Amino acid sequence: MKKISIAVDGPSAAGKSSIAKIVAKRLDYIYIDTGAMYRCVGYYCLENNIDLKDEQAVSQALKQIKIEMDSNNHIFLNGQDVSQVIRQDQVSMSASVVSSYQAVRTFLVEQQRQMANVGGVILDGRDIGTVVLPNAELKIYQIASVDTRAKRRYLENQERGLTADLELIKKDIEQRDYQDMNRDISPLKQAEDAIVLDTSAMTLQEVVDAVLKLVEEKIKEV
Repeated sequence: MKKISIAVDGPSAAGKSSIAKIVAKRLDYIYIDTGAMYRCVGYYCLENNIDLKDEQAVSQALKQIKIEMDSNNHIFLNGQDVSQVIRQDQVSMSASVVSSYQAVRTFLVEQQRQMANVGGVILDGRDIGTVVLPNAELKIYQIASVDTRAKRRYLENQERGLTADLELIKKDIEQRDYQDMNRDISPLKQAEDAIVLDTSAMTLQEVVDAVLKLVEEKIKEV
């Protein structure tokens, strides 16, 4: 069966990563968590007391950052497994800040394109279908209501043993949405040829099935 490139975009906590991981496993595709890469940069800055508002300082820090991923979806920052710690809300907000800097986006987009060169990949993020892989055969724009996304993130945090305050999470998501949609560089937006998938009233399995059906239909076309 022909393998295609799949771009999944959408706002924070829309369930993109969860779906992409499962779909990748079902199709034997490579999953590239682009959001985790921005989280790694934000986490590095937090851990090294780099002022997130100092674009030049953040840009300089990129020279000290090496991000790697393995087949088990583990993310390594300079050799350290940071798969869990980068999911904290504070890191999520820091990722939104650093992702607005041109140097950071250029640095990571180049890495993402190199990773995706092999084909048979699924990437999720904010600008995959518009910037990173504008020629992806299948583009999905995955959305859900703010309340739904807040509840999902709340449950995820509880499962990971992280601090979980539903109202605070909801505010963080709303703030993240505003930042992502209004930044000057590669703002979150739907690609013109993307298929919108509203998962607010869907179970995880229903979303997975819907995406797999879209992939099957797209493969028949190409």
